[in-house]
Amino acid sequence: MQWSIVGLNILYATLGVVLMFAAYRIIDILTPQVDFAEELKKGNVAVGLFVAAIFVSVAIVVGGALN
Repeated sequence: MQWSIVGLNILYATLGVVLMFAAYRIIDILTPQVDFAEELKKGNVAVGLFVAAIFVSVAIVVGGALN
């Protein structure tokens, strides 16, 4: 097992999580009229799908950048 590859995978995973959080916060700031956390607690499926779409799109971009 090569530890450099393991380290790079951990780095990429951490980078992906940080970028997903940053994208969520940016969208949250750009849409002040929508409280995502409150809407999710109410069970708003549309907001849940929107947040999921943010995470999936960031994952696709990060995955594409790594290849």
